[in-house]
Amino acid sequence: MNRAERDKYETRTKVLKALAHPARLKLVDVLAEHEEVCVCDLTETIGMDMSTVSRHLTQLKNAGIVESDKRGQMVFYRLRVKCLKSLFGCIESVVKCNVDKQLNVLS
Repeated sequence: MNRAERDKYETRTKVLKALAHPARLKLVDVLAEHEEVCVCDLTETIGMDMSTVSRHLTQLKNAGIVESDKRGQMVFYRLRVKCLKSLFGCIESVVKCNVDKQLNVLS
C-alpha cells in the first residue's frame, strides 16, 4: 500500500472510530433530524451528563462529522454532511442480511 492509499484509509478509520460508540451514533441520529441542536437539549435526549455528551461531541467534531456554533453561553451543533443517514441504512442492511442468513441456517 502506498502512502496516498494509507492516508486515505487512515482518514476513513478516523471517521469510523469517531462513530464507533452507541451514544455518538445516537447524537448523529438526533442531529440528522434537526438543522442544529443545543448541547443542553442533546444531554436530555441522550440521557447523559453535560461533560460526557461534550466529550462525545468533541470526538465527532475532531473527526469532521459535526460543527458547532457558540452563541453566548449556549453551544449549538449540526452535522457537517447529511449523508450519514445513508451510511447507517447500509449498515442496517448488512445486519439484516446477517440475521436473515442465520435464520436460514436454523430453518
